[in-house]
Amino acid sequence: MASLTMVEAIRDALAYEMERDERVMVLGLDVGRLGGVFRATEGLLERFGPDRVVDMPLAEGAIVGSSLGLALSGLVPVPEIQFLGFTHQAFHQIGPQLARYRFRSRGRYHCQVTIRAPFGGGMRTPEFHPDAIEAQFVQTPGIKVVCPSTPAEARGLLLSAIRDPDPVLFIEPQRLYRRGREEVPEGDVTLPFGRLRVARPGSDLTLIAWGAAVELCLRAAQRLEEEGISAGVLDLRTLVPLDVAGLVSEVSRTGRAVVVHEAPLSAGFGAEIVATLQEECFYSLDAPIARVAASDIPYPTGPLEAWYLPTVERVVEAARHTATR
Repeated sequence: MASLTMVEAIRDALAYEMERDERVMVLGLDVGRLGGVFRATEGLLERFGPDRVVDMPLAEGAIVGSSLGLALSGLVPVPEIQFLGFTHQAFHQIGPQLARYRFRSRGRYHCQVTIRAPFGGGMRTPEFHPDAIEAQFVQTPGIKVVCPSTPAEARGLLLSAIRDPDPVLFIEPQRLYRRGREEVPEGDVTLPFGRLRVARPGSDLTLIAWGAAVELCLRAAQRLEEEGISAGVLDLRTLVPLDVAGLVSEVSRTGRAVVVHEAPLSAGFGAEIVATLQEECFYSLDAPIARVAASDIPYPTGPLEAWYLPTVERVVEAARHTATR
């Protein structure tokens, strides 16, 4: 075990896979000499050389398009897009090309590519940098969507992502990069896709989240406990594949649920969770499922983040209302 922050765990996973498999390489804007905008790739250039750690131009479409070609040639690229909001500039390569190649080739070719991209607010970054647009990729068949919320999850899920034969979008909550440390297993320890984590047990209602919203829900659950409400917290970990059985089991047990995410409310992934639970465990529900999300407006400037993003107070209010209906 090593005590690591999330960004250190990500760096450790990259180095471990590059050491284990000589086909694995890293590419992206500033990933080499600078070590990445958040220093997630720091030291990899010196350790593995310029043929496996490649600085790319400011052209997200070229970064992903190059990764597609590298994967088809037998390599295992791990491209970094500096922020998830910048993937808009590469969607023509991610959706119509990378995600569909196995289908287009009738299974002859797969694309073993893991796209890393930080996202989420709380850092007062300029526009496009904090955008939570993960739902757009959930609607892109052929690509898996993974989102850790702890250092141990980041390492274990990233190892699984790099080894997965199909494309994976690995989104990293930037405000958790250095939020705290935890003991992270060393060596070849992976985490499976499609299996959620019960971050906190509870009996009165279930808070459902991913990424930085998990930490937010844990703080809200602590506040609710002081009011006599037992709130469990589910960490989805992977949006695609989604652990439907785990969701249904937990929500059926409590009968009440609140979904929390940083993306705008309308058509966010929370809506898919609500629809799934309504279809799969309707008769176990004791109250309508609530959602706490960002507003349906463009991401505001940094000083207005507190009015835009979900807060502990908003989660507590929604949970309190759901628990007493």
